Amino acid sequence: MNDKQPVYILPENMQRTIGKDAQRNNILAAKLVADSVKTTLGPKGMDKMLVDSAGNIVVTNDGVTILEEMDIEHPAAKMMVDIAKTQENEVGDGTTTAVVLAGKLLENAEELLDKKIHPSVITKGCKLAEKQSIKILSELSRKISYKQKDILKYVAMTAMTGKGAETAKSKLSDLIVESIGQIGEETNGKIEIDLDDIKIEKTKGKGIEASELIKGIVLDKERVNIDMPLIVKNARIALIDFPIEVKSPEAEAKISVTSPDQLQSFIEREEQILKQITNRIIESKANVVFCQKGIDDVAQYYLSKNKIYACRRVAKSDMEKLAKSTGGKIISSINELNEEQLGKASKVSEVKHGEDKMTYIEGCENPKAVSILVRGGTDHILDEIERALKDGLGDVAAVLKQGSIVAGAGAVEIELSKRLREFGNTLSGRKQLAVEAFAKALESIPETLAENGGLDPIDILTELKSRHEKGEKNIGINIITNKVENSLEAGIIEPLKLKLQAISSAAEVAMMILRIDDVLAASGNKNPNQGMSNLREMGLGGEY
Repeated sequence: MNDKQPVYILPENMQRTIGKDAQRNNILAAKLVADSVKTTLGPKGMDKMLVDSAGNIVVTNDGVTILEEMDIEHPAAKMMVDIAKTQENEVGDGTTTAVVLAGKLLENAEELLDKKIHPSVITKGCKLAEKQSIKILSELSRKISYKQKDILKYVAMTAMTGKGAETAKSKLSDLIVESIGQIGEETNGKIEIDLDDIKIEKTKGKGIEASELIKGIVLDKERVNIDMPLIVKNARIALIDFPIEVKSPEAEAKISVTSPDQLQSFIEREEQILKQITNRIIESKANVVFCQKGIDDVAQYYLSKNKIYACRRVAKSDMEKLAKSTGGKIISSINELNEEQLGKASKVSEVKHGEDKMTYIEGCENPKAVSILVRGGTDHILDEIERALKDGLGDVAAVLKQGSIVAGAGAVEIELSKRLREFGNTLSGRKQLAVEAFAKALESIPETLAENGGLDPIDILTELKSRHEKGEKNIGINIITNKVENSLEAGIIEPLKLKLQAISSAAEVAMMILRIDDVLAASGNKNPNQGMSNLREMGLGGEY
């Protein structure tokens, strides 16, 4: 009788991690990602400097930007990055909150695994806690209307606090609320907002306080010819997406020229075609032209001669914004161009900022696309201000779309944690422990805020819990004043949607990671555990 031979069902180059090892490695990777952004949370969170192989520098404390710039390889860690991206896409803010919460959920779940509680029991309890959290959050939220601009301003300021925009957050929050009020459209009692209609244009020079809202569009373009006027008042704007130049044959073509007269006739014909195009523009009474394609030198001459301001190679997205802002139509055929298709603005001008030249389209009657011109000293500051503005815009838009706010500064998390514990006490069996772990994870938000603010997290948590037990459900930790106080009265306000999305995303990724007990990776790919090395280089790793 032959001895039994081992049976191989996987190729030799396959690496496999199973059981507890797979769970621990995945949980550790997720915790390391959370730790990498944990110190950026809150008004006194620290910044990260990210330097790529080409030496380009990014200085930020925006969670999703940090995680996108880091070269993360570990598959479980990549799942954490994905929830930050989802949070960014859905709300525009709260990415760090979502990642820190997911990391803490997994850390608490690991303690339950050590107590021999099965992952499926933990995930079931986690799901119950998530559903109950969403229900409680809706009860804790307050309804507001789009007319309450003072509250919307506080929402924007809360989103920008702790970022590079700190010094001018009051001015920038005014710009955010005004710009969203301009582009928002109310239909059937609901506010429709497309944040793509708000163009953020950056230019170096002056301070952040010099940033301004243009009720129109700012283009990073200059006029194509110096003989064109610098300023055009009562602008009639033609938006053209075809080239104002003679088209080349699509296929490769050769033309034989046998005499100078033939060559001359070609040149004259080309000039004649360009003159016909420019004459059509002049006949339409347009005095400003924005072209998505190129403008030939001869056409530039004719346009300049007729005092028409023109810009070429304008991006398609900017052309669409110009159409929304000026009320003009984008023309694809010169034969379609007439006065009815033109957009209108009170002024179009070329403005010089340092070495940069920009085109301002201002004074549009009822623009549905606007520009925020951001000023700052360096490119790094401008980039961080842009990220802060996007967070503020996302938060205000989220509030207007859903019409609900909650108290910030960790107040809503403490109240939620308190009520989840009460809910857990009504459950039987081990699910109660999972709900307790979920409630404890929520406390990590005010705890981290206190840590990053240089306060004692134990003292702060104790006082917060005590005040909430007395029924003060809006009490949070104001890191600016280092006081435990009513968050709503202090103007620390966040959108309900931000919290709902953060809790849902964190719970879902935690449950998914907990259910994994087998990791298969082809050796052609990098070792699934290798991705921890770049986090360890940041001083965040440990043994596993």
